[in-house]
Amino acid sequence: MSQLLSYAIPGVPFGCAYALMAVGVVLTYKASGVLNLAFGAQAYVSAVVLYAAVRDGWPTWAAFVVAVVVLGPVLGLVLDRLLFRHTRTAPPLVKLVPALGLMIALPAVTDMAFGTGPRRVPPSVLLDPTRVYFRLAGTAVSGEEIATTVVTVAAVAVLALVFRSQGLGLRMRAVVESPRMTELAGIRADRVSAFAWMLSSLYAGLAGVLLAPMYAQVSSTDFTALLVAALAAAVVGGLSSLPLTLAGGIGLGVAQQIIGGYLPSGTILSSGLRPAFPFVVLAVLLVTRRTLEASPALGDPLASCDPPRPSLRPPARMTEVALGTRAFTAFLVFMFVVTALLLVPGNWQFTLTQGLVFAVLFLSITVLTGMAGQISLCQASVAGVGAFTVGQLAAHFGTPVLLGTLVGGVAAAIVGALVSVPALRLGGGALALFTLSFALLADNVVFPYPWAGNGANGLTVPRPQVGGISFGTDAAFFWVALAVLLIVAGAVWLLRGGTLGQELGAFRGSETAAASIGIDIVRLRVIAFALSACIAGVGGALYASLQQTISPNDFNYQFSLVFVVVVAVVGIHSVAGAIEAGLAYAVLQQLVSTLPSRYTSVVALVFGLAALSYVRHPEGVVPYAKRWVLDRAEQLARYLSGGGEREAGRTGGSGPAERLAPGAGQSPGERRPRSRLAAAIVWLAERQPPGEPAGR
Repeated sequence: MSQLLSYAIPGVPFGCAYALMAVGVVLTYKASGVLNLAFGAQAYVSAVVLYAAVRDGWPTWAAFVVAVVVLGPVLGLVLDRLLFRHTRTAPPLVKLVPALGLMIALPAVTDMAFGTGPRRVPPSVLLDPTRVYFRLAGTAVSGEEIATTVVTVAAVAVLALVFRSQGLGLRMRAVVESPRMTELAGIRADRVSAFAWMLSSLYAGLAGVLLAPMYAQVSSTDFTALLVAALAAAVVGGLSSLPLTLAGGIGLGVAQQIIGGYLPSGTILSSGLRPAFPFVVLAVLLVTRRTLEASPALGDPLASCDPPRPSLRPPARMTEVALGTRAFTAFLVFMFVVTALLLVPGNWQFTLTQGLVFAVLFLSITVLTGMAGQISLCQASVAGVGAFTVGQLAAHFGTPVLLGTLVGGVAAAIVGALVSVPALRLGGGALALFTLSFALLADNVVFPYPWAGNGANGLTVPRPQVGGISFGTDAAFFWVALAVLLIVAGAVWLLRGGTLGQELGAFRGSETAAASIGIDIVRLRVIAFALSACIAGVGGALYASLQQTISPNDFNYQFSLVFVVVVAVVGIHSVAGAIEAGLAYAVLQQLVSTLPSRYTSVVALVFGLAALSYVRHPEGVVPYAKRWVLDRAEQLARYLSGGGEREAGRTGGSGPAERLAPGAGQSPGERRPRSRLAAAIVWLAERQPPGEPAGR
């Protein structure tokens, strides 16, 4: 019994650390209906600011005031005003992508501002973390453990009082249920939501400065893993009950320490299962409790007042514009191949080949999320299955790389199908968290084994060879990557236009409606996960052969988050979007590699900030720009072909051609265009951009 207590007592402060972050997540969810996945990033920002201020000679209390009391609420207000108030009734993907963007962008901005060098532990703001104040059952209790426990209990008590109050607490709950009806009752819903986000960010800053001394260094990775563990505690409380959230966090911390104490030390199981235990609990709770199944926004009786969202399908174009677009696309593809093989140095040849490999991997996200509407945050882990499969086959059985790539795709498809089975009844944020738990479990438990990713030693994967033809050079491997990309892209394009693609589109639009017309939802979800995982596995195997040396760090969960953000920002609903995303990601990484180490996070910053635009342009930045350009090209083509004059003659109004015809509506002294082309240019210059109201 004494040994059990010696393991359990140190777990209480860890559990309080989970609970302290969990109550902040519960606060934003109860007050705004948004699952704030950027909470850990906000905590990291406050921790770094406290460290930097103390390093520069500030008193600890002054640094605490700036990092927590000032910066925390201001950051929360900015996030609410610019982003989260617009996602309250948005679909799950539109809510998720900006939150993931912030999870990536906030640490990137912080690292660029304060540097990326090693950061020592910041000082404790309350009690001395090195001093032992008393012993409990023979276990020393330090000042940091006492401070974390006391502050967590006090934070839960304060929030419980806030939510139980008849004033602010009632208004916060009402805003989540229906912000429109709350406005009709004379309550400023925007102000209530802003206050909730400011209070939540205050808790994030408090968690950051209190929990940072628990680690050897201040690292954003630790706070992200801590957030996922805190989400498990929040799900224990049903994302609503603060006492159950506190109990769930403490229970997780205690159980984690007991498991670490009784498992044999020095094994991968003990070093991996202990940190992964909260992720396992989170996955089990998501499947069994289905806490996030119903979003608060779905209960809004006035939700139907919102105008329908614009279609993501590109509009039909007139023949001349469509043919011109195809010819221009073919010209770009030809120039890309020529440039990659003849006009760029060796390092850029490797980069462009890497972009093709990323494009193959990103097509898996197009199939699963863009076509089926299912959110997965473990695509990098599934790609790792394909990569490690081809590496193990080549190392132990001498299997040719191309054959091993096919086997790796099949192995990844099996894993994808297995992941989909326990998540059959999940969707939206719950499915995203479940797949993220799987990714973290793979990183901590599976990939370190020698039979998988071989831990830090990694694997060596050769380049392909067919008969006497070797593809060992970057130029030769470029053709392999291009051929695989064309095959996969063609298959996805055919899939989209086929019966299965139509069923996936119906499933993405409405699961209930798809089931009502006889579509087997269970079969369709398993197929979508398996096909997506197969493509990701092929992409991972290609990546392994291109790099020639891989390790589990090449496929950790952070890459899964970045991949989803990159593809969503560029264009997640089309084959071209995945290809453009792969090339853009590889090229930006190469450009950033020439910058000082302080700016290595520029790629994450660019795509993280671009994810904030996803709320307004869920079709993607590139498709939006294409539509804008093609709209103007089509307007110009119609005008030059005389379509504007015929339209004006039919309606009897002053169409573009009539209004800009020489002499129409102008006095003899006024200047007017002397040709149809000049008139078209003037007319296009005066046109409002599509989607923009007049007068803006």
